[in-house]
Amino acid sequence: MAPRKPRLSLFPLWGLYFLILSVVATASVRASQASGQETAYHSTTPWLKPPSDHAINSDAEVQRAWADLRSLQNSNSRFWRLNKKSGVVGTSVYYAKKGFVLLFMNGPRQGSPVSSNHDERPLSKPLAKAVRTLEAAASEKNPDAIFLLAEINFYGNFSHPRNYKEAYRRYRELASLSGNSSAQYMLGFMHATGIGDAVQRDQAKALMYHTFAAKAGDIRSEMTVAYRHHAGIGTPRDCNEAVIYYKKVADKAIEYARSGPPGGLTLPKEAFRIADEDGGVYGDGASYTSSGANSNKHSPNSDQNAAFDDLLEYLDLMSRKGDPKATFSLGRLYYEGSRDMKRNFRTASQYFMTVAREYWSADGKVISDDVMGKGKLAAKAAAYIGRFYLRAEGVEQNFDKAFRWFKRGIKLDEPFCHYELGLMYLHGLGVDKNPVLASDHFKAAASRDWAAAQVNLGKLFLDQGDLSTAVSYFDLGFRHGHIEAMYHLAEINNNGVGRERSCGHATAYYKLVAEKVETIHSSFEEANAAYEEGDLENALVGFMMAAEQGYEQAQANVAYILDEQKSIFSLDALLPWKAKASSIVRNALLSLVYWTRSARQSNIDSMVKMGDYYLKGYGVEVDLEKAATCYQSAAEMQQSAQAAWNLGWMHENGIGVERDYHLAMRYYTQALDTNSESYLPVKLSLMKLGFRNWWNTVTHGDVNPIHPEPEVKETTTWSQWIAKFLENERELNRQAELEDDLESRYNDPMPGGDDYYDDIDEGTIESLLIVALAGALAFLVYYRQQRQQNHRRATTEQQRRQELNRSGGEQVPAQNEALNPGQQPDGGFFPPPGDPNFEAWRAGGVGH
Repeated sequence: MAPRKPRLSLFPLWGLYFLILSVVATASVRASQASGQETAYHSTTPWLKPPSDHAINSDAEVQRAWADLRSLQNSNSRFWRLNKKSGVVGTSVYYAKKGFVLLFMNGPRQGSPVSSNHDERPLSKPLAKAVRTLEAAASEKNPDAIFLLAEINFYGNFSHPRNYKEAYRRYRELASLSGNSSAQYMLGFMHATGIGDAVQRDQAKALMYHTFAAKAGDIRSEMTVAYRHHAGIGTPRDCNEAVIYYKKVADKAIEYARSGPPGGLTLPKEAFRIADEDGGVYGDGASYTSSGANSNKHSPNSDQNAAFDDLLEYLDLMSRKGDPKATFSLGRLYYEGSRDMKRNFRTASQYFMTVAREYWSADGKVISDDVMGKGKLAAKAAAYIGRFYLRAEGVEQNFDKAFRWFKRGIKLDEPFCHYELGLMYLHGLGVDKNPVLASDHFKAAASRDWAAAQVNLGKLFLDQGDLSTAVSYFDLGFRHGHIEAMYHLAEINNNGVGRERSCGHATAYYKLVAEKVETIHSSFEEANAAYEEGDLENALVGFMMAAEQGYEQAQANVAYILDEQKSIFSLDALLPWKAKASSIVRNALLSLVYWTRSARQSNIDSMVKMGDYYLKGYGVEVDLEKAATCYQSAAEMQQSAQAAWNLGWMHENGIGVERDYHLAMRYYTQALDTNSESYLPVKLSLMKLGFRNWWNTVTHGDVNPIHPEPEVKETTTWSQWIAKFLENERELNRQAELEDDLESRYNDPMPGGDDYYDDIDEGTIESLLIVALAGALAFLVYYRQQRQQNHRRATTEQQRRQELNRSGGEQVPAQNEALNPGQQPDGGFFPPPGDPNFEAWRAGGVGH
C-alpha cells in the first residue's frame, strides 16, 4: 500500500493570514495616529494651501520654516488609511483595522481635536522649531508667517493641535494688518458657523467680512455674498445685489470652462449627497431619493453602482467574447471616468480603436457588414478617436487625423462627428475657417438633439442678430444642462435683450453657471476625500465652506454629518469603549440650520427632517405646528411617503393638529400610494386606526370618524378632453422613447437618442388635430344653417294655415301636385271626422 501523501493543513495558513492582517492593521493605525490623519492636507489640497498672494518669499526665516513643515508631511500612501478597498484582501484589511481599533486602540480621548480649548500635546522637535520661527516672524508683522500660523491652528496641519481661537486671532491680525482677502474670508466663515466655539455665530459680521473679501476679488466670498443676498441670510433678500456677485463668479466660471482644448474643459462633478450612499437620509426605500418614483432612478452613489469593479469585470468578459457594445461601453467608462475610477485616455482609445477596426480597415474601407449595430458603434468610436487627436487627450494633437476620423463618422451620419467637424470649421483648426459649413454641421447634429451643437448654433444666430432663434436653441441646450446655454440665457435676462429684464431669472441662471464649475471656488473634492477616509472634522469643514456658498448638496451633507438622530436604536450608548464623536460634529441647532437651507432649495427629505427636529425639539423648542407644516409641505403632490405617514400619525393622536381619524386614514393611504414599499407599516397603522375608530364609534367619542368618501362625478369639457388626449399621447411617446433608450443608453454619447426625430413630429399631430377641429366647426355651422332654414319654413307654413283657418277655406293641392292613394286633401292619410270611412278607420277596419 502506497504511503499517503501528507496534506497541507489550512489552519496554519489561516492563522498566518490573520497574523499578517493584525500586523498590518497595527502598523497602519499607529501610523495614522502618529500623523494625526491630517498632516498632508496643507500641501495636497487647494483649499488648505496658502493663496498665491502668500508665496513664501518675503523672509528667509519663513522660507526655512516652510521647508521644515513640508518635510513633516505624511508620506503614507492611501493604502494605509482607514478607507475601504474593493476585493477580498482590501476588505479583509479594512475590517481587520476596524476591529483592531475597536478592541485595542479605543482609550479615553485626551480632549477633542476640534475643541476651541488649546490642546497641550507636546510638539515634535521639527514642528516646534518651525512654529517658533514663524511666531518670531509674526511678531515682526510678517504676513506670510501670520497666515501660516493661522492655517496650522485652524486645520491642524503637520500634526499641530487645532486651536480655533488662536486661528481666529491670527486671521484677524492679518486682516487688520493688510486687509488680506483670504483672512477676511476665513473670518466671515468662522462668524457664520461659530466653528469650534471660537466666536459666537454672527451673520451680520459674517456678511461684512465676506463683503470686504468679495470687493477684493476673492471668488469664494463672491459666491458666499451672492447666496446670502439671494436667500436673505444676515440681510434682506436683494435680487439686484445677488445678481451682481453671481455674475462676477459666472464670468470667471465661463472663462475657465472655455479655456483649454477645443470645445472647452471637461467639468468634473464632485457635488454629491453622502446620504445617498445609504439610500438617503432615512435609508433605502424610506427616503424620497430612493422610494416611489425615484426607486428606479439610480444615482452614481446608489447601490446599483456600488460594485463598480464587478461591472468592469462583466463588460471586460463580454468584450473578450466579441461583444462590440461592451467594448464601446468600456471605452466610454474609461474616457468619462467616475468617482471610483480616474479617466484613462490611453485605455479608452484602445477600446474605441478595437470597435473601429472591426468595421473599417486601416485605409478607411468598410470590411464588415453592419451586424449587431457595428456601423453605428464604429461611427461613435470614430468620433471619440477624432476627439482624442483634436483635443490632444492621451495623444499628440493632430488635426489631420482628427479630420479623417470625423469624416468616417459623418458618412454614417453620426451627430458627434458633425459637431466636432463643425468646431474645426468654425475655428479654423486644420482647415480654412468656414462659418457657413460649420453651421451646416451644427444643424445636422442639432437635429439629433446634440446639446453642444444647439448652443453653437444659438451663438451663430445671436451674432447675426436673430435673437428669437438664438434663444430657442439656448433653451434646447439648457435642457441638457449645457453651461454655455445657461450663461447666454443669464446675460439675455440680465440685460433685457429683446425682452423685459428679469432679475430673478438672471440670478437663477448665473447661480447654475457658477455651481457648474466647482473647481475654482468649492472644496467638494477635498471634503469627499476626507469623508471617505473617516476624517469627519476636515470633511465637515470642507462641506461647510461649500454650504455657505449655496450648494444644496453641501448643506444636506453638513446637516447629515451633524445629525445625531439617524437611528432610534443606537448601539453607541451601550458600548462603553465606543468613543463619542467630537463636539464639532454634535451640534443639533447647526444641523437644523442646514436642514432648513437645504429644504428651501427643494430637498424633500430635508423638509421632513425639519419636521422631525420641531416635533422632538432637537436643538430647538418643540413646535408641533411647524412640524405639521413641514410634513404637509413635503407630502404635497404625493412626494414623500414618510411625511404623509407622519401626518397620519399626528392626526390619529391629535399631536399638533386636531384629532381626526378620517384625515389620518387619508394620509396613511397616501403614504402607501406614494411608496408601495411602505405596505407593512401602513397596513399595521390602518389596522390600529380601524380599532380606535370602532371604539370611538361605540363610545360615541367626539373624534371625526372614518366615513365613506363622497363620490364626485367629474364633468369633462371638450377642451379638457382634448388636453387629456394630447397628454396621454405624449406619455405613450415618452414611454416608447424610454424603452428604446434602454438598449442604446451605453451607445448614445448625448441624451436624447439618435432616433429622436424618426418618430412622427408632434407638430404634425397638432396640425392634423387643427384640421379635424376646423372640419367639426364647419359641420356645426352647416347644421345650424339647416336648422334655421327648417325653422323659417315651419313658421311660414304655420302662418299660412292660420290664414286659411281664419278665412274658412280649405287647402287645395297645386295642379302639379298629385294626391297619393288614400291621401286626404289636407295632405293627411287618416280620414277626418265626418268622413264615411272615419268609423271604419276608428274600429280598425281600414283596408278590410
